[in-house]
Amino acid sequence: MEHAIIRGVWPVLCTPFTRDGAIDRAAMRRIVRFASAADVDGVVFPGFASEVDDLTPAERVELLGIVIDELGGTTPILAGASAPSLAEVIARVEEVQRLGIHQVMIQAPKAIGTDAAAVTAFYAAIAEACPGIEIILQNAPAPRGSDLSPAAVLAVANAVPAIRYVKEETIPSGGPISAILAGAPAHLAGVMGGGGARFVIDEFLRGACGAMPAVEFADIHARMWRALENGAESEARDLYERTLPLLMIQSHARMRLTKRVLMQRGILDNDGVRAKIPAFDTRDLAEIEALMARIADLFTVAPLARAAE
Repeated sequence: MEHAIIRGVWPVLCTPFTRDGAIDRAAMRRIVRFASAADVDGVVFPGFASEVDDLTPAERVELLGIVIDELGGTTPILAGASAPSLAEVIARVEEVQRLGIHQVMIQAPKAIGTDAAAVTAFYAAIAEACPGIEIILQNAPAPRGSDLSPAAVLAVANAVPAIRYVKEETIPSGGPISAILAGAPAHLAGVMGGGGARFVIDEFLRGACGAMPAVEFADIHARMWRALENGAESEARDLYERTLPLLMIQSHARMRLTKRVLMQRGILDNDGVRAKIPAFDTRDLAEIEALMARIADLFTVAPLARAAE
């Protein structure tokens, strides 16, 4: 089967909720349409930034179905399939395969530890149980992830040909990305950056094939990546520096900042989360509004019409 080339900007879509905490299906469609209009290279759902741990299995499948339906095959989709155990991961991979998705991003459970042999056995078991998949090995930082060393990542990737990409998001990510690329086996097609695009220029200059930020600045991030590919580093740095103050807030406010920005951009009507993230106070909101005003000229996707809903 043919797999998409993973390169460029692939935002992780957030999960919108109604004010009473239910999943918001209409808002999910708006988020997907926003990402598509932003000219991204692909999308990721569900991921950590989607609050995947706080979704029920039925919600997860339904929302991924909405993403597939909205995109209609026009934009490739990478599905997150991480879970606390090998059996659960395999079940999630099979779940997305039934939906027609065969590229999956998986982080090894923390319970496995950082021993390369144990992590290799985990990924090898997935590849054997789910033939035809391409795995993106996600290496997230502690406390969420295991902080695998570049040597461990390379040992695992060398041993499991189904691992075609690495999403390296340890902090800082630059050194590990360089080390992984320097020792990459022939079947490893690339290394993606994470970290909310807070290190995206350094990652690009080290040879990263793309970035997987959150979705709220998808149009700016796509423009930034195109500028880097076209040798317009000065333009890319200007975009980076102007968005960085908001991305620094996102580093601790996470999905709530993503949703607050999408509110101000006319995509969502609340910033509700299921994750345990404190609400913004009035000073927080004033700061976000001030920072948003300073970059409003960079937005290329207008608020989406809601008449069809």
